[in-house]
Amino acid sequence: MSSPRLASSRKTRLALVAGGLAALLGLGAALYGVAGGGNGGACPLAKATAARVAPLARGEVAALQVAASPKAAPALAFTGPDGQPRTLADLKGRTMLLNLWATWCAPCKAEMPALDRLQGELGGQDFEVVALNLDTRNPERPPLWMKENGIARLAYYSDPGGRALPVLQQGGDVVGLPTTFLIDPAGCEIGVMKGPAEWASADALRLIRAALGRG
Repeated sequence: MSSPRLASSRKTRLALVAGGLAALLGLGAALYGVAGGGNGGACPLAKATAARVAPLARGEVAALQVAASPKAAPALAFTGPDGQPRTLADLKGRTMLLNLWATWCAPCKAEMPALDRLQGELGGQDFEVVALNLDTRNPERPPLWMKENGIARLAYYSDPGGRALPVLQQGGDVVGLPTTFLIDPAGCEIGVMKGPAEWASADALRLIRAALGRG
């Protein structure tokens, strides 16, 4: 039969073990949030960017849906301009305007010159228009179309294997083309435009400059 002192010691040890487990679980939850499991931990700084951008979603870019709680962008895999495999995470470190387009999409082709001008105006170390082509047939056709139509400033990103679109459709952000995402340097979605826009307009330039913190 256990003595009162032994029982008390056992309860103390159990309490310490339980407390340790709770602390570990709490630490795990915190790390999970910071590493990308929860919106609050994954993209806390993106809220400030979204707040700067939201008032400027007007005029030619009024249809931009600015995120109230920015989330991490999906893990996308595609082919880079050099023909090598790339992921969206590889491009982190700069603000991106990720545009999904295809040569069979008339509105996509109509807005490409504006995207090309935007890249020429603001593209650099801290910003890039990432125009991701989604054609899965005739892989030589999209770059040829770009050349024939004077699209010279945009790098050619492609997804001939059709890997990216299903991932984006599963998230519910893509219902048609073109679709354009504004993504911050940490890889967080600031907003999404479903449909074409005049990306070289004064309204668009103000919005992108705000996203870059240029005022």
